[in-house]
Amino acid sequence: MFCYSDFTAKHLATEAKEDKDIEELSRAVDVAYKSPLMPIRDAVPVTESQISLDLDAATEFSALEEISDEEAVRIFVPSAMPPASLSLRDYVDQSETLSKLVQLGVNLWKLEQRPNVGSMLLRLNFNTDVAPRLLFLKEIGVDDSHFGNIITRNPFILTESLENLQARVNYLKSKKFSSETVASMVSRAPYLLNFSVKRLDNRLGFFQQQLNLSASNLRNIVARLPRLLCGSLEPIKENLKVCEIEFGFKENEIQHIVLSVPKVLAANKRKLTQIFDLLHNTMEVPHHLIVKFPQVLNSKYLRIRERHLFLEYLGKAQYDPNLPNYISLDRLVSLPDEAFCTELALATLEDFHLFQKTL
Repeated sequence: MFCYSDFTAKHLATEAKEDKDIEELSRAVDVAYKSPLMPIRDAVPVTESQISLDLDAATEFSALEEISDEEAVRIFVPSAMPPASLSLRDYVDQSETLSKLVQLGVNLWKLEQRPNVGSMLLRLNFNTDVAPRLLFLKEIGVDDSHFGNIITRNPFILTESLENLQARVNYLKSKKFSSETVASMVSRAPYLLNFSVKRLDNRLGFFQQQLNLSASNLRNIVARLPRLLCGSLEPIKENLKVCEIEFGFKENEIQHIVLSVPKVLAANKRKLTQIFDLLHNTMEVPHHLIVKFPQVLNSKYLRIRERHLFLEYLGKAQYDPNLPNYISLDRLVSLPDEAFCTELALATLEDFHLFQKTL
């Protein structure tokens, strides 16, 4: 038969055991979390007066107790800085560095999307970390209006030593890049000064060797597209192979194309192949005409295709300079729609728009 008293006795016994286990666990946790820098003096006897003194010292102020001005000054007030946040904007009002970066035009939203950048910026001191690097950029000729964009794209420039930054600028100048060119290159390729002198030298050597360029032509290409020194070399190697093996261009033709349109080196391989296929296989444009107007390789595929099909529909798709009604590739891709219609297609803009809807 069920006995309530037996159940109660068992329950109390269980509770006592659990209390004992909790007490032992609590003592273990207390020991585990004692600071290793503070010696444990369990073996030293503590008198009752010492206990009383410690307790009195630990007594906190009552919420209703009046305190003196001196005591009020000594009260610790936690910082207004948010302890944790997913957005840097929550820290702007408390961080001089962030507030001044915002004034410079830095996009904090873009920066906080990148791992560890937010915490890095919060640790920087504006006067000792940020301001000297901004002054350095100004001294090498970078315009103030570019500071925001440079830091947004490359916040790590704020952690580079001034000695390294100066050494890299000195190297570029030693290769006869003018001061104005260096300033322009840094503004357009903010990661440029993060790379060591050795890496910059290796990159310049790679392009000079691969394209068989003179020093002057090499400077010309790099000055116009400085990000060639910053990105991966693999896509560039791939594009050079595609131009030579798949497209069938000769070495001197590739050199001419790159000198005219450096962006071809860094172009998307699929887009480049698509445009060449349209020009050479569909429009039947020979290699020498593509080399003569290499900017067509940097144009929009859809624009070339739509205009070619419209001209073909009108019976005007004629790209051979030796035949009547010749249409140059340069004008085909560079003219705005209205000029293309009136000067090349001899049609109205409305006709072209109606044709586009049929594609």
